[in-house]
Amino acid sequence: MNDVKNADPKRKAGEQLPLAFSHDAASGRDDLLISERLAAAVSIVDAWPNWPSPVVVLAGPVGSGKSHLAGIWKEHSGAEVIHPKVGSDAAVTAANGPVLFEDADRLGFDDNTLFHVINSVRENGTSLLITSRLWPMSWPVSLPDLRSRLKAATVVEIGEPDEALLSQVIVKLFADRQLYIDDKLVLYIVNRMERSLNAAQTIVERLDRLALSRGTKITRTLAAEVLNELGNSEPAD
Repeated sequence: MNDVKNADPKRKAGEQLPLAFSHDAASGRDDLLISERLAAAVSIVDAWPNWPSPVVVLAGPVGSGKSHLAGIWKEHSGAEVIHPKVGSDAAVTAANGPVLFEDADRLGFDDNTLFHVINSVRENGTSLLITSRLWPMSWPVSLPDLRSRLKAATVVEIGEPDEALLSQVIVKLFADRQLYIDDKLVLYIVNRMERSLNAAQTIVERLDRLALSRGTKITRTLAAEVLNELGNSEPAD
């Protein structure tokens, strides 16, 4: 088996990573890996348009799968993307059909505009899906009427991915690239990586590109190099 230690040291200093080859990373509903932490969020997406309330908030940490689920819902519902800020026509858009507002806590919003969006959704029988890292009660909302509307929303929390899900995700990401690696290597990576789906995608992409640039297989040594570059340390014994 090839190993990073056998690579030409002169080449490593100035190696040229190949252009990122396009690969079909399956991201549809049928390709979604469902674990206990995702079950409630998947159920609410699948239940549309029969939601318990017209406004649903998916709350979870970075890399938890919110955007993946939001993308599935957007495709299924035909929703338009909005950003409720001053001067936007978000409320008008919401009157005409389902709308999606992603990263509410990160992008921010105008209280009055979001309030009118929610009213528009309620009055016209449409739907609003919001994604956020934080629960709505943690958003900096100063308008009492908006806070009241948010309390009536259905909030679904997505937790951090566990080892089993991360392992499945890594295997799937490699398979999307027509690569199949040993289960022991998958476990080695999972035990040392940041607990997020974004981290899994970054690690797989870097490993693939680095292996291609050096003409080597994806090995434990190569994985350790990538993990160290990303700031992932050895787990405690």
